[in-house]
Amino acid sequence: MIKVSIVGGTGYTAGELLRILLRHPNVHIESVISSTSAGTPVAEMHRDLMGETDLVFTDRFHQPDVIFLCLGHGLSRSFLQENDLPATCRVIDLGNDFRNEPVFGDREFVFGLCELNREQIRSCHNVANPGCFATSILLGLLPLAAHSLLRDEVHVHAITGSTGAGKRPGETTHFSYRDGNISVYKAFTHQHLEEIRRTLASAASIGPATKKVNPENVLNAGNSGNQASIDLPVINFVPMRGDFTRGIFASLYTRWNGTMSETEAIQLFKSYYEPSPFVFVSDQPISLKEVVNTNKALLHVGFHNGYIHITSIIDNLLKGASGQAVQNMNLMFGLDEATGLQLKGSAF
Repeated sequence: MIKVSIVGGTGYTAGELLRILLRHPNVHIESVISSTSAGTPVAEMHRDLMGETDLVFTDRFHQPDVIFLCLGHGLSRSFLQENDLPATCRVIDLGNDFRNEPVFGDREFVFGLCELNREQIRSCHNVANPGCFATSILLGLLPLAAHSLLRDEVHVHAITGSTGAGKRPGETTHFSYRDGNISVYKAFTHQHLEEIRRTLASAASIGPATKKVNPENVLNAGNSGNQASIDLPVINFVPMRGDFTRGIFASLYTRWNGTMSETEAIQLFKSYYEPSPFVFVSDQPISLKEVVNTNKALLHVGFHNGYIHITSIIDNLLKGASGQAVQNMNLMFGLDEATGLQLKGSAF
């Protein structure tokens, strides 16, 4: 059995990890760590787990095989500085501390997008779990980047549920603000843009029939529009807050400059994701409820007046966070990556 510790155990992502790992056939949860709730039964904080676990929050951990860090941004580095983990202990960080700065002391983190880095993840000890927006957007663009078909500006509009802002209440997560409301935030400046650009550069460098792309060139160019110095286009990303609790609905479009037919382009997406147990390309338009409470990502590809339009939907807490983290753990320990993740969605 894989011995697991969860650090930062009171938030939404930790709650989702617990729901998955309590039913995982190869996992034993050693400890759920919270500095503020030590001594409190886990089911008192995660009420849906009442009757399913007698775990109690603690402020100490033993020697797990893997530790999931469900901490606020910037706190994972502090945790690793303050706690001397054995080199054999694997780390999966659900924050953003190591997505763009992957080296920390003796630890080097692999970007945990299984659909791109599956083989690297199998042999690594440390994973930086991708951000939720980044996951949805990247899954929509990876096949194009890998085949050198991203040649013009990409426009992205993506709307997320309120759980994306975390459990701590705030002005823009308050029911009175969120209910029946939609708002834009961090337009063109969202923190996930950096990992999106890095990862598209990586996909372009390892994909079939592509030129090598230096990820640093992509980062240095930023979104300045200076495409002469980079091989990938500007990503214009406008994130939005939705009046629902969970899920991300991303709409992406760019000019279609490919020489292949529309049918061939759709088949390109299907072929790219054929090895992936959780990514599916639908021939019909898709809607968010089809993925909520699952680790699936659904894509739909369409064409209109010289543009390709991709819809990409995920559950932000599962494929965008905890489900993807367990998928990474499965790969790291030599399991089938879908183990424990056959989750039932709610279509209505």
